[in-house]
Amino acid sequence: MAGLGLTAASRTWAGAPASDKIQVGFIGLGGQGTSRLNEFMRHPDVNAAAVCDLDQTHVDRAVGLVEKAQGHKPDVFHDFRKLLERKDLDAVMVGTPDHWHALPFIHACRAGKDVFVEKPLSYSIGEGRAIVMAARKHDRITQMGNHIHNDRPTYRRVVEVIQSGALGKITRVDCSLTVGAKSLGKPADEAPPKELDYDFWLGPAPRRPYNPLRSHFNYRYFWDYSGGALIDFWCHYTDVACWALDLKAPTSISATGGRWGVDDLGETPDTMEIACDYPGLVLTWSLHPNGRPGFDAMGSSVIFEGSAATLVTNYNRYEVYVKGKKEENFQPPAQTIPNSPGHIREFLDAVKSRKRTTCDVEYGHRLTKGGLLANIAYRTGERLHWDDAHERFTGHTQANRYVTRQYRKPWKLG
Repeated sequence: MAGLGLTAASRTWAGAPASDKIQVGFIGLGGQGTSRLNEFMRHPDVNAAAVCDLDQTHVDRAVGLVEKAQGHKPDVFHDFRKLLERKDLDAVMVGTPDHWHALPFIHACRAGKDVFVEKPLSYSIGEGRAIVMAARKHDRITQMGNHIHNDRPTYRRVVEVIQSGALGKITRVDCSLTVGAKSLGKPADEAPPKELDYDFWLGPAPRRPYNPLRSHFNYRYFWDYSGGALIDFWCHYTDVACWALDLKAPTSISATGGRWGVDDLGETPDTMEIACDYPGLVLTWSLHPNGRPGFDAMGSSVIFEGSAATLVTNYNRYEVYVKGKKEENFQPPAQTIPNSPGHIREFLDAVKSRKRTTCDVEYGHRLTKGGLLANIAYRTGERLHWDDAHERFTGHTQANRYVTRQYRKPWKLG
C-alpha cells in the first residue's frame, strides 16, 4: 500500500473561481454512506465524481442517486486505492464500517485529499492516533461525521450555560443511552453473497466464516469490526460534555455489563455501566433499554450536576433543575457561540478556506478515545489507569494489546 506513491494534488481554493465545484469521492455506501452521499449532493457546489464500495448493490444504488440528483454517472471503483489515484478529487467521504476507517483516511491524506470520516473516528486508539498524524503531516482539512455537533443548536446553548457558571461547579456528568433490546437471531454461517467481496470487506480484521449478521448494519455488534451501541453513540452524547468542560481523556475507567437483554449471536453489551475519572469530576455512562430512571421523558440524554443546579439535555432541548424542581423561567446567558452553517457545509467551506473545522480529527480522536477505553475496561473486567501522554495503560499488558490490534496480512497500519 505504501508503494502507491500518492502525492498531494488538491487545488488552491483561495484562487479558484467561485463557480468551481468541489469534486468529492465517496468510499463506503451502505446505509450511512448513502445518507451522506445525499446530504453532500444537496449542496450546489458539490460534484459527486466517484463512488466506491465492495457490495455491487450499494454501488448500483449510489450511481442511480447521483444520476437522478446531478444528471451524470459517477466513476465507479471497487478498490478505494484506485479512486484515490484520481488527481481531480478534492475530498473524499469515508462511510465504511469502523474497522475500515483508518486505511482509506490515511491514504486519502497521502493523496492530497481532504477527508470527511464517519464517527467513531477509528476502530482502535492506535488507529485514531495514526489518523491524526496523517492529517497533520499532509495538512488536510478533516471533519468527523458527528452531525449533532453542528446540525442542531442545542449543544451550543448548553455549552454557553455550563461555561457561564450558572450551574456552579460541575462534579458529575451522567450520559444515558436508551436502546431497544431487539434480538439479531442466530442465522447459520453461509457462503458470502456474490455481490459482496467479503475477503476485502474483512480487510485488516480476522478471517471469519461469512454470517449475514457480520456485514452491513449489524457489524457494529461484533468486536472484530466495532464496539456495539456504546461506541456507535458515545461521540454524540459525550460531545457536549467534552466541549463544555474541555475534557481530555479520563485518568481511570471501569465498566460492567453484558449482553443480557437478547439471546442472539451478537457479542457487544446491551446493558452497561461505565465510570470515568477526571480531575474533580466523574463521568458515568448508562446503556440500557429503559434509559436513566427519573429522566425517562428525555430519552437518551446527558445530565450535568452542579453545585447550584442540574441541567439535562438531549439532541433537541435542555431543562434546568434546582433542588429537584424544574426552573420554568430559567434565563439563559447571552449567546457567545455562533450558529453553525451545518456539519457538511462547515466541511465544504473549510475545504475552500483551509481553516480547521470544529469537529476535526484531533477533536474526533479525543471524543472517540473515551468510548474505546470503556470497551477495553469492559473486556478486561478491571478498573484501568490511563496514561494519555503516552496513550498506554499503566501496568496492564492485556489492556495494552487492545490499543492497536495486529492487522491481518497483507494490510498494514502506516
